[in-house]
Amino acid sequence: MRRYCENKVPAQHRDGLRVECAARGKSITIFERRPPWHPNLGPDWTRQPVAQLRYDPSDHHWRLYAADRNSRWHYYDMTEPTPQLDELLKEIDDDPTGIFWG
Repeated sequence: MRRYCENKVPAQHRDGLRVECAARGKSITIFERRPPWHPNLGPDWTRQPVAQLRYDPSDHHWRLYAADRNSRWHYYDMTEPTPQLDELLKEIDDDPTGIFWG
């Protein structure tokens, strides 16, 4: 997952955009990170959730979730649960509905 995130943004552009992930329990969340756009905002980068992958040990499948504008998670039903994480990452990359990357 970390390699996936690192490869999303070319090295020469990482001073203005980053993609990062964080694991918690049985889920992995992908975030878009941006630097502060105004000096008065301080040095902290913003962190916007993009997608969440949740593992269900009962069926050994991953499920994909998308964040709404309030950062609440909703099941993304345009793809089936799968044991292959790569399939869901491809769906995030393809983003046929514009829900992940806008």
